[in-house]
Amino acid sequence: MPSPKTTRIYRSAATIALPVVLALTATGCGMFDQTGPEALPSPTLSPSPMEPPSDDESAPTPGLERYYAQQASWESCREAMLCSTIEVPLDYADPGGDTIELSLIKVPAGSKRQRVGSLLVNPGGPGGSGVEYAARASSYFGTEILQAFDIIGFDPRGVGESTPVQCLSDDELDEFVAADPDPETAAEIAAGDELLAEFGEGCVEESGELAAHMSTVEAARDMDIIRAVVGDRRLSYFGASYGTFLGATYADLFPQRVGRMVLDGAIDPSLSNKEMSLVQAKGFETALRAYVGYCVDTGDCFLGATVDQGTQRIRAFLDQVDAEPIAGSGDRRLTVGNAVLGIWAPLYNEGYWPLLSSALKAAFEGNGAALLALSDAYTSRGPNGYLDNSLEALYAVNCLDHDDSIPAEQVPALIPEFERASPTFGAIFAFGLSSCSQWPVDTGRVPGAITAEGAAPILVIGTSRDPATPLEWAEALADQLDSGVLVRRDGDGHTGYHAGNTCVDDVVESYLVSGKTPKGQVSC
Repeated sequence: MPSPKTTRIYRSAATIALPVVLALTATGCGMFDQTGPEALPSPTLSPSPMEPPSDDESAPTPGLERYYAQQASWESCREAMLCSTIEVPLDYADPGGDTIELSLIKVPAGSKRQRVGSLLVNPGGPGGSGVEYAARASSYFGTEILQAFDIIGFDPRGVGESTPVQCLSDDELDEFVAADPDPETAAEIAAGDELLAEFGEGCVEESGELAAHMSTVEAARDMDIIRAVVGDRRLSYFGASYGTFLGATYADLFPQRVGRMVLDGAIDPSLSNKEMSLVQAKGFETALRAYVGYCVDTGDCFLGATVDQGTQRIRAFLDQVDAEPIAGSGDRRLTVGNAVLGIWAPLYNEGYWPLLSSALKAAFEGNGAALLALSDAYTSRGPNGYLDNSLEALYAVNCLDHDDSIPAEQVPALIPEFERASPTFGAIFAFGLSSCSQWPVDTGRVPGAITAEGAAPILVIGTSRDPATPLEWAEALADQLDSGVLVRRDGDGHTGYHAGNTCVDDVVESYLVSGKTPKGQVSC
């Protein structure tokens, strides 16, 4: 079953557009002192994207010159936007070998006079489409940024409109998503291992060598080619969620080429798979309890009279669906795998909690169609199949980026620890530790701190009640980075910019547009 996403979830208006916010209301306000922009320390100016690097590191690595020298052929697309494709090496160790394509989109700056440069953006994932993110830039970025920057979106290698990684048919993906996420017997554990093995083997069979070259390090190297192609000496970048890991990786590889970089909803790259999963398990439990608390506070809650009763009712429902799937839509049934994702999806934003209530009420009566629709929104499934390959890319990237998966048969010993963090979802997160144990491609990255020594100031944003990427991860990344500057948002939800906090928005926009970097930590 899919792991929780650390990404913004974008859909067309015809479906449920669930943003990447895991909104919580359980904790109180006033955790941090409010610090408005007028109280910021005296700013320092970060380098302009148009300025050359401070030393002579602008030349590409030998063998890569032709990629850095290529010209993007921008053509009109969508409405007032420009699209292009460029080539990058499949394997950076063999730049003269096979190539793959990256899909780019440009939303031109609103003001030629105020233009600062290009802003490369990534919404997270891994597997999120930067092309779709940039195409909707007016919904996600403030006017000052839209006036000053060409917003450049790209589908990372293997994703979306770039040369895509492909692993399973739609029917096989349906079976994968529907599978029991916390198997109780040896036979169920073996069946889960078989599904995971088929997933990885499918990636290799359908995508060939691309399956071995989906790592974040390679995607970050692609970003430097994009920087050169769009004509900027330094990279200005906005990355959300997983996009913060991608951006920090770029900064570590090319510290002298960092311009103005914002990492919003940060991931701590030093954590092990288990450490990250425990935090997310706790975060999703907190989100669920916040939702149930909202239901209880409104009076006559259908889940029960207390938060504990409500969460127990939901767990009991999941157990019932595990034992006997219920009607979904058409000939599709709601299984426990779909039910879990259908519950998780609206927890990403409290604005969708009423949808969850409606879906759960219907499911309790035996109609799982609404909960199945929420699950489909989470996994990019449309009425006639999957709308993109984000689910396949999610696994292809994660399984290359983490070397610490554990065999499924070892998971039961860890379940008590995970259930202390999350009584409702603990076993699910525990079994998530084995997601890449059957992956057929060698993994590479060992968890470790990212320092990006010598980089220009990098803004790192964390939100106090963000369970998907908690504040402690942003604090850790800002501390690890040689030039990290932490912006702490006191609030709910995943990521902090353009989330209703004018203090955060003003800091980010002043930094990106004018290069004004706070000298110290900012609390908003």
